[in-house]
Amino acid sequence: MREGSPDRGARQPAAVARWLPWVLALSSGAMTGCCFASVSERILAWLPWVALAPICWALWMLPLPEKSGRRARHCFLLGWVAGMTGFLVSLFWITTVTVAGWIALCAILGIYHGLWGLFAGMVLRPVGTGSDPARCWLGSLRNLLAALLAAAAWTALEWLRGTLFSGFGWNSLGVALGGNIPLVQIASVTGTPGLTFLCVLSAAIAAITVERLRREIRTGRPRPHFDFFAVVFLIVLVFSHGVRILTAPAIPSLPLRVAGVQGNIPVYDYWDKTKEDPILARYLRMSREALKGNPDLLVWPEAATPRPLLLDEITFAQVKGLAEGTKADFLIGSVHYEAAPRGDYNSAILLTGQASSSQIYSKVHLVPFGEFVPFRKSFPLLAWIERKEVPYDFDPGKGPALLGMSSRPVKLGPLICFEDTLGDQTRRTAALGAQLLVTLTNDGWFEHSAGTRQHLANARLRTVETGLPLLRVADTGISCVIDRFGRIRQELRGPGGDPFVEGILNAEIAVPEDPVPTFYTLHGDLFAHGCLAVTGAACAASALGSLRRRRRVD
Repeated sequence: MREGSPDRGARQPAAVARWLPWVLALSSGAMTGCCFASVSERILAWLPWVALAPICWALWMLPLPEKSGRRARHCFLLGWVAGMTGFLVSLFWITTVTVAGWIALCAILGIYHGLWGLFAGMVLRPVGTGSDPARCWLGSLRNLLAALLAAAAWTALEWLRGTLFSGFGWNSLGVALGGNIPLVQIASVTGTPGLTFLCVLSAAIAAITVERLRREIRTGRPRPHFDFFAVVFLIVLVFSHGVRILTAPAIPSLPLRVAGVQGNIPVYDYWDKTKEDPILARYLRMSREALKGNPDLLVWPEAATPRPLLLDEITFAQVKGLAEGTKADFLIGSVHYEAAPRGDYNSAILLTGQASSSQIYSKVHLVPFGEFVPFRKSFPLLAWIERKEVPYDFDPGKGPALLGMSSRPVKLGPLICFEDTLGDQTRRTAALGAQLLVTLTNDGWFEHSAGTRQHLANARLRTVETGLPLLRVADTGISCVIDRFGRIRQELRGPGGDPFVEGILNAEIAVPEDPVPTFYTLHGDLFAHGCLAVTGAACAASALGSLRRRRRVD
């Protein structure tokens, strides 16, 4: 026997134990990121239900460091690695604009998952099992409580991610369930956080169930898995609720004929002075064609006019000439400036009565480093880095607003660009009395990437939350009509199914005559707030328990 061979064999299990938690964290991260792949609704629909199971196993079933400080750091880093990996996968489309920004953003967003890992490993793992695999996962009540708290904490932190520091709520885990139309109807009550809660609850109970089965097979003492069946029952209950909503009698509605003009103009052409007239000429030409169908509403996308619509005499005169002799109202995305008080706005302008009057909505939620540079004056280095992409800051609008049509008795709830990914912003627009949500956007910034499809997936949940249909008109990307249940009813596509085309979306939308506000519209993210309160209470109870144990030892 060669000297040292037993030691080499002994080192192999130790090496596996050392690397396995990180492999599991990376696996959960990769699975979470793949939940938002463009094929997820068809091929990967099962993934959101189990994506977090590996990280749950790493935090609850595998050995952790003995010392409290090292254990806390270990749990946080496991969560952070899983989170950053997931965002690197799902947000890869940001590399079309910046690679360094993609990495930095994913690293920052991963902190929220790190905090969840800290909570799951330090609060939910049974006390006294720091160095040994968990031995307390055989009781259904305790298991169910741990899974519920894990889901509540993830949901709370995801809500904070979409709220703090202007928020980045893109790709909440619940969004990955968007293709399951009956199931997502619960969002009219809980918002998207309720769907996220179900995903995390399912993954947590899956990890626990596998551990229970492993131990019961080893001991030969099987027990009823009430925890697993309780979660399955809850999911079936939510699904049944959705079926009941989908099969309910239709609400009174009126038909609205719309025409969305998608110019398919490269983003950077808008910054080229020599291309201003050709861009406007294209939209005018396409609009003349669209008006042949006698629409009630003609829509141009975000910032479609190269020059400010209401401030440039030539642009306004050409649009007014287009409107003369038609019954259609025009909703046009354009930059708008005001002198008193001074403001530069990304706006949606509704022209009614053959362009004789106008109503303006200015974008409220601006995109950091896209429409403004945070702390531009306090940190000049940031402004210098972004001087080409963001030479000046837009100002935020005063708040959600309604735009009233003249051709039909319809109140439009305008949203610009990524505002349709924000549940609270959209529901405040709905609460004003909107009958139809309209998004003006330009997804050309990220070229023909998955970002466009993800943007649409986020927007679909807004219709379920508010119970309102949505018309989405893009300069390039995906122009479509979504009904109040989150179903895409019509989509502009070119040959081969390509959405990145020049074209006109002609559609007739069933607009609710007197929309009944959903629970979410009336009460907002009450479910997420409850999850935050429960998570805070669990942390306080855990801290109090640790303090008491420490006093007993002393």
